Amino acid sequence: MEDKRKYNGGNKNAGRKSKSEEVKLIEKLSALEPLAFMALEKGLENGDFKFTQLFYNYYAGKPRETKDITVTNEQPIFNIEDLDLI
Repeated sequence: MEDKRKYNGGNKNAGRKSKSEEVKLIEKLSALEPLAFMALEKGLENGDFKFTQLFYNYYAGKPRETKDITVTNEQPIFNIEDLDLI
């Protein structure tokens, strides 16, 4: 029986873009930087929380997420009483 995995293929567009494509995209977006900055500035002036949050996420970094895990009672992994050792 033939191994058909070689016919599975994959998405040809999957994976990271090449460095040259990234550079081209950055060059295109650079022209819009003043407009984006003005939109951010306007949002901040209006007191819109989302703009403030976005600004500080990039300016100071996103705060580290912490999770408070509390165990109220201990559960044994297995119950010794249920085992028939004899």
